[in-house]
Amino acid sequence: MKLAVIAGTPGSGKTSVLIHAGRTLLRYGLRPAVVKIDCLWTEDDRRFERLGVPVAVGLAKDMCPDHYSIYNVDEMLEWARSQQADVLLNETAGLCLRCAPYPDSALAVCVIDVTTGPNAPLKVGPLLTTADVVVVTKGDMVSQAEREVFRERILEANPGCRIVEANGLTGKGAAELAELVRDGPEVGGDMRLRHNPPLAICTLCTGELRVSKRHHRGVLRHLDGFMEYSGE
Repeated sequence: MKLAVIAGTPGSGKTSVLIHAGRTLLRYGLRPAVVKIDCLWTEDDRRFERLGVPVAVGLAKDMCPDHYSIYNVDEMLEWARSQQADVLLNETAGLCLRCAPYPDSALAVCVIDVTTGPNAPLKVGPLLTTADVVVVTKGDMVSQAEREVFRERILEANPGCRIVEANGLTGKGAAELAELVRDGPEVGGDMRLRHNPPLAICTLCTGELRVSKRHHRGVLRHLDGFMEYSGE
């Protein structure tokens, strides 16, 4: 079983790129299955179903979608095996960019939109810096010079990554991405994350609604950068 985790910035075209890549995997004779992780609602599963591949949806609701995806990796793999799939494509929503939901024995794919600005790759963090593949979308909406600057920023943040220029409308780049998935690593036994998650939970994470700092506990970072633990 091969696992590809597809993450990235909201609205970057992850689903469209993945649909084209899934279609190419089918042409290669592979049997992909898709798990779509989103926050509150999605109908992307209907788009994947048109490919004729097994698809499951997970809604993170009040959890970070990347955390939700990480916690459920074993269940997703078990489900994919029950569907006789040999490739699991896991698309996760991604929100804070600080989480990187990539296990070490998976192909890590970050999808990023070139129209977000030339410095966007430097702001994304582990979502991009720990990825094996960075898929750049919407390049047709900017100039060649802007694409080159964006590419250099990606390599500045992650010098070892493979950059794929893709178009979610035309399918450009889908074959290259599908080949990387096909040739990706087999899932290992005891997987570990490539990067540590953000600092431990605070009271906001557990539902505290009051704004004043005196009500909050846990690992807290102040505006001046000072970090402290408040609590028992």
